[in-house]
Amino acid sequence: MIGFLKWLRGYVQIKMWGFAPERFFNLCSNKNILLWNIKKEEDIYYLCISLAGFYRLKEITRKTGTRAVILKRCGLPFLMPKLLSRKIFILGLFAACFFWFWSSRYIWKISIEGNLNITEDLFLEFLEERGIRVGMPSEELDIEELEKEIRREFQEITWTSARLSGTSLEISVKENDALSAPAQEDITSDLYADKDGLIVSMIVRSGVPQVKIGDRVEEGTLLVDGRVPVYNEDTTVRKYQYMRSDADIYVQRVQEVYEELPFYYLEKVYTGRVQENHYIKLFGKMFEIGGSCDFTVYDTVITEKEFEPLEGLTLPVVLGTRCYREYQNTERIYSTEEAKELLAGKYSLFLAGLEEKGVQIIEKDVKIETDSDRWKLIGELQVIEKTGKEVPFTEDGGEQSAVPAESEQE
Repeated sequence: MIGFLKWLRGYVQIKMWGFAPERFFNLCSNKNILLWNIKKEEDIYYLCISLAGFYRLKEITRKTGTRAVILKRCGLPFLMPKLLSRKIFILGLFAACFFWFWSSRYIWKISIEGNLNITEDLFLEFLEERGIRVGMPSEELDIEELEKEIRREFQEITWTSARLSGTSLEISVKENDALSAPAQEDITSDLYADKDGLIVSMIVRSGVPQVKIGDRVEEGTLLVDGRVPVYNEDTTVRKYQYMRSDADIYVQRVQEVYEELPFYYLEKVYTGRVQENHYIKLFGKMFEIGGSCDFTVYDTVITEKEFEPLEGLTLPVVLGTRCYREYQNTERIYSTEEAKELLAGKYSLFLAGLEEKGVQIIEKDVKIETDSDRWKLIGELQVIEKTGKEVPFTEDGGEQSAVPAESEQE
């Protein structure tokens, strides 16, 4: 801040030498003349002094037998005469300031945070229906009413906050996750196998188990029945109680492994030739600067930057660059070491995917071989993993229709 004030008032950088430089500094201090950035090189001093202080140095230099020469002029008083002589520049400066002032009265960016189940397109469509869009005057926006309308429109939103930050409208919401999932206590369901295998572990918490440890099941086999029978004294079924089947059932099965890699592949060999084209997006419309790319095959790297002259002042201007890098496709052949390394990498990713799903691997039998045009990694894994697909039903569904009417009447 102090440096800016010095620049506004103007100052000069001078070179001072002579008979009594120490007396020169003492007299400047007595007359309250500010000196800064003082440097000495042999018998010559370099320093900065305010413009008003420089005009008072004549008497001091005469008394001390020193001389002072201006090396550099700095500050607004020296800049204004140059600016006033350039009328077109001044006009453009005022036009830019007016444009910034005019643009700051509008909304040029809308950002939404916290929406997980509600898509951004749906949210923007909702705002558009209420006249809230990019380019609208910010004074027409009622923040409090907007927050109320968001909560009324989207029942899954429990909290919302909207605020204007410069020319950006920032909307933050929080969704109620409980609304997106059905109430678990209201579910009645059976549990069916979704994998073939041999049952090695089984814990049933609710429902009637239909299989046991050691049974081999196929996909679609009923594992746990959600209908629990209630018997009469004569062991006949009086009625059924319906509940949600809940169990942890693990099966041992064979997981096949297959990965392949062709002998030949295309490698990008960059030629070193690069071409850059620039463009400007103004109010959503693109204006190209430069022609099209002259290369036959190339990579394209796009870089965009929003024009933000001041913090929080986002204007509807996007500066972009397309960088084209030419390359040639060259056919290569994998060496044995390269092929094995790449197949091993694919195999490791496959195993990592199984582990993420909670699959336990107890035995591995894989090998790498070749055929006429490719490398292959094939084999089998003995794995233990959880099975069980929950299939909901209702009490008036087909599964309950087998209950005798007399039993219900009893």
